[in-house]
Amino acid sequence: METQNLLVELLVEELPPKSLKKLGESFANLLSQSLISQCLAAKTSTVTSYTTPRRLAVHLTKVMSQAPDQQQSHKLMPVAIGLDSSGQPTPALIKKMSSINIETFDVSQLKRAMDGKSEALFLERTVTGTTLINGLQIALEQVMSQLPIPKVMAYQLADGWNTVNFVRPVHSLIALHGTAIIAINLLGITAGNSTRGHRFEAKSNPIVIQQADSYAQQLQSEGAIVASFSERRQVINDQLVAAANKVNLNLIPDEALLDEVTALVEHPNVLIGQFAETFLEVPQECLILTMKANQKYFPLFDHHGKLTNRFLLVSNICPNDPHAIIDGNERVVRSRLADAKFFFDQDRKKPLISRLPGLDNVIYHHQLGTQGLRIHYLCALASEIGAMIGGNQLANDAIQATKLAKADLLTDMVGEFPELQGVMGRYYAQHEGLNDTVAYAIEDHYKPRYAGDTLPRNLVGVCVALADKLETLVNLFAIGQVPTGDKDPYALRRHTLGIIRILIEKDLPVELDKLLELVFIIVQDETITQQWRQTMVNKQSVAIPQRPILTNEVIEQLRRFISERLAGTLREQGYTAQEVDAVLALNPQYLNEIPKRLAAVRAFSSLPEAASLAAANKRVINILKKIEHEINDQVNPKLLREEAEKALHQTLLDLTDKVDQAFKEKDYIVTLQILAELKTVVDTFFDHVMVNVDDEALRTNRLALLKQLQQIMNRVADISKLAS
Repeated sequence: METQNLLVELLVEELPPKSLKKLGESFANLLSQSLISQCLAAKTSTVTSYTTPRRLAVHLTKVMSQAPDQQQSHKLMPVAIGLDSSGQPTPALIKKMSSINIETFDVSQLKRAMDGKSEALFLERTVTGTTLINGLQIALEQVMSQLPIPKVMAYQLADGWNTVNFVRPVHSLIALHGTAIIAINLLGITAGNSTRGHRFEAKSNPIVIQQADSYAQQLQSEGAIVASFSERRQVINDQLVAAANKVNLNLIPDEALLDEVTALVEHPNVLIGQFAETFLEVPQECLILTMKANQKYFPLFDHHGKLTNRFLLVSNICPNDPHAIIDGNERVVRSRLADAKFFFDQDRKKPLISRLPGLDNVIYHHQLGTQGLRIHYLCALASEIGAMIGGNQLANDAIQATKLAKADLLTDMVGEFPELQGVMGRYYAQHEGLNDTVAYAIEDHYKPRYAGDTLPRNLVGVCVALADKLETLVNLFAIGQVPTGDKDPYALRRHTLGIIRILIEKDLPVELDKLLELVFIIVQDETITQQWRQTMVNKQSVAIPQRPILTNEVIEQLRRFISERLAGTLREQGYTAQEVDAVLALNPQYLNEIPKRLAAVRAFSSLPEAASLAAANKRVINILKKIEHEINDQVNPKLLREEAEKALHQTLLDLTDKVDQAFKEKDYIVTLQILAELKTVVDTFFDHVMVNVDDEALRTNRLALLKQLQQIMNRVADISKLAS
C-alpha cells in the first residue's frame, strides 16, 4: 500500500521552558508508537520531533492512509461449554458471539483447536484496517492523556461555553498526510494546514504548509523559526562560543541552562553585555547564580577561571541595531546585582556566631526539633569522628566548624539564594578572619551534593560532612522516614552515597559499624538536649522533642540500606555482580579497602586455577553449612589417614604464614594469588577423601581441615561467589 509522510503540529501559547524538551520528545514518541501499534506506520518509520516555545510537532515517514486488513483469531470458550451434545451452540456461546456484535452464525464457521488440555472454539475473521483519520484521532487523544504535564490549564474555547484542558491554550492544529489535510478535531480545533511564524521576524503570517516534508524549511524561510530543538540548541551553542572567542574570554558549559534558553527562543541571536566592575567584589558564585537563575545569561570568565564583567544573552529577535536590547538587559542585571551586593554587604555586618541563637527558631524536622538543637548533636558527633581519625586538634577544629556550619541559613543572601548555603558561610567566615581550614569545612560539609560532585577539601570538612549525613540518616530512619520506591524526600540515598564516597575516596581507616554505633549512642543522648536547653536565649519559645528510639529492627534496616547502596555504586563503577558479592559477603568494615579487595578478586578471576578453586570453596561451604554444631578448626595430624588429606594439611601449613603476611600488608592481590598453589591438593582431596565417614573422630578432623581451608581461602573475599 502506498505511503506518505505525516506532519502533526499543535500551535500553543508559550510552553514551560524547563519541561519543553521532554514534552516535545514525549509528544513525538507517543504519537508514533500509537500509529505503529495501529499498523498505520511501519516500525522502520523515521520520527522527527520539532519543538519550539510555541509548538509541538512531529514528522513521521511511511504512514498509510489505511492500515492493511488483519487476520484475527479470537478464543471464545471450551467446546464442552459452547456446544451441546448435538453440536448446537449453547446460550453461553450465543451470548458471547453477541458481545462481539455477531448475532447470526454457523457453527461450521468456528474453528476447533486444543487449548492446553481441553479443546476450545475459536473465531477467525478478517478485520478491516483503520483509516488514518480515525487512527490519528485515537492516537492524539491518547497522547493528550499521557503527556508528562505536571499541571494542566483549563481554558475556554472560542465559543465561550466549552472548557478544555491542556498545558497551554492551543491556537491551531496541522495534520498533513503528504499534501492532504486530515480533518481531525482536537481540543475544539479542526486540523488544517496553516501555522504562524515568529511574532516579529516572520515574512508573512499565517504560513500555509504546502506538504508534510516542507514544514521545517517553510518555518525557517517564511517564519524565521528554527523548528528543531536540537538544531536550535546547536545554533545557540555555536553563537555562544563565537561570541566568547570574539572578546577572548571563556564560556563554561552549562547544559541545563542551554536547554532552558533553547526552550525560550525560536529565532536565537546571541549578544554581549556587561556590568560595572564594582559588582565583582561580590563572591562570583552569587553573581553567576543571579545571572543564570534570574536572567538566563551565560557568564564569561578569564583564562584563570575568574568571573569577568561580561556576559552573553540570547535574544529572540535580530534587529539591525541591537543596542536597545543590550542596554535593556544591562539595566535589568544591574538591579539584580545591586541586590546581591546589598545582601552581601548587610550580611557581613553581623558575625556568624551571633546568628546561632536564631537557629533555635529554624525547624529541622517537627519530630526532631530545630537546627539549634541539631547543632549540639552534630558538634558532639563531629568531635568524636575527628578524634577517631585525627586526634584532639582535628576534633577541636571540627567543633568550631560545626557550630558555624548552619549559621548562614539566616543570612539575607542564602534567604534569596538557598543554593548558596555553605558557600556564603565560607565567605563570611573568611571575612571574619577564621582560618581557611574551618571556612572551607563550612562550605564543604554539604558535599558531595550530587553524583560526581567533589568531596570536602580537608579533614575538618570530612568530619562535619560525615556528622551531618550520618545524623540525618540515622534520625530519619529512627522516625520511619525511609525511602520507598522512587520517593526519597530527604535525599537519604544521596546522603548514604556521600558517606560511602568519603570513607572510600578519602581512604579513612574507620570501621563502619563502630562509626554507626557512635552515631547511635550520640543521637539518643538526651543530656545533649538538656545542655542545649540551658544555652537557649528564649527557653519558652521552642518545645524539647523526644529523642528518637533506635530499635534493633531499625538498626538492621539501616545497615541493609547502606549495604545495598554500597553494592549498587560499586556495580555502577564497572565491577561485576559476582565480584561485588564476593567482597561484600565478608561484610568488610573498612570501606577504604574495598577497591583493593575488588582489584584482587578481578586479578584472581583471571588465573587458570580460579574456577576450580571457586567451585571447591563453594563445595566446602555447602558441606560445613550442613553441620549443626560448631566446628573446631584444630586439626589432629595423627588422625590424617589418606595421603590426599595429609598433602592438603601440609600445604595449608606451608601457605598460612605467607597468606598472613600478605594480608597483614594489605597486599590482597598476592593474598589471593597464593591460593593458586592449593588447586592440585584440593582437587586430589575431593577425588580421594570422603569427609562424612561413620568414624566420628575422623569425620570431625576432616571437617576441621575444611574449616581451615575455608578460612585461608576467604580472607579477602568469599571466592565461592565466583563459581558459575
